[in-house]
Amino acid sequence: MHPKEFITQLDEARIVAAIVAAERRSSGQIRVYMSRKRRADALAYAQRRFAKLGMTKTRHRNGVLIYLAPRTRQFAIVGDVGVHEKCGDAFWRDVAAAMSDLMRQNQFTEAVLHGIARVGDLLAAHFPRDPDAPDELPDEIIRD
Repeated sequence: MHPKEFITQLDEARIVAAIVAAERRSSGQIRVYMSRKRRADALAYAQRRFAKLGMTKTRHRNGVLIYLAPRTRQFAIVGDVGVHEKCGDAFWRDVAAAMSDLMRQNQFTEAVLHGIARVGDLLAAHFPRDPDAPDELPDEIIRD
């Protein structure tokens, strides 16, 4: 994936709409982070960003961050302890593999949408929507 190609082809409106739709089905929180910097280890940076973004402070510890680092052709998916307890490592590997396949086909937006949809399904299954609960975190794509 060429970084400029990735960044310019990403359909932010569709991604934000997918986050909103997924979060309507559960109490979980999904965020997407796009780093314009070179990241040698996307997972390590994703874990740091996860904490700095306050994602460990959701009521049910059910936040998920999709971290994209196109300059180094990497991404990572990080789920808080409440989510990880429900799905385990195999779920994250499956989602990442499917996203990687789509990215190799230059289907960048579809890759992110797929990740959001899979995470949204997991959250809906294990963290039902509480109609009185507020949206705890913003839905827009974060950039550095």
